[in-house]
Amino acid sequence: METARRFTDRTEAGERLAKALSKREIDADIVLAIPRGGLPLGRAVADALDAPLDVVVAKKIGAPGNPEYAIGAVASDGSVWRNEQAFHGTGSDEEYFERQREEEAANARRKADRYRGGRLEPDLTGNTVVVVDDGVATGSTVRACLEKLKGEDADRLVLAVPVGPPDTIDELADEIDEVVCLETPAAFRGVGQFYENFEQVTDEEAMTYLET
Repeated sequence: METARRFTDRTEAGERLAKALSKREIDADIVLAIPRGGLPLGRAVADALDAPLDVVVAKKIGAPGNPEYAIGAVASDGSVWRNEQAFHGTGSDEEYFERQREEEAANARRKADRYRGGRLEPDLTGNTVVVVDDGVATGSTVRACLEKLKGEDADRLVLAVPVGPPDTIDELADEIDEVVCLETPAAFRGVGQFYENFEQVTDEEAMTYLET
């Protein structure tokens, strides 16, 4: 069985993603990175494609008593994706989910505003939008971001990630115009296993990638 190639770090993964996008002749009008880990890749992709870089932000909605276990995610505008199996399997109810949705949407808005530093959210009307992250596992955060972007009249919506499990990537490919994923290993335990350097990116470091 073919083994997935590991990435040196997020910047190298972004450079490889940019080459794959160029090979497919995807001409991005704007690149949107998902903070925090998506920004080093987003910077490399945006520079290579000569496109502006901005962010799209979502927050996970954790299960009752287990906030690290995502039962869904919500974007900064309130667009939500819910994992129905996880929702029902953790004893969640609609009241809990709605309360968490409102709280995490507000957190996502604050984060987006902080990252933009007073800049307006970009108008995506008629644009080819490339969304970049450092990888997907369940894809809850990515799905919430995509739900937000589907309502913004972009002409084409492309997700570009270095690595993800085959089933998640296939599901995402059914939801938007195109998915570019460099590695889809069957033996997938987590995104970090496919990087030699997968140190956590701080907010402060991530925001430097937005500086032009």
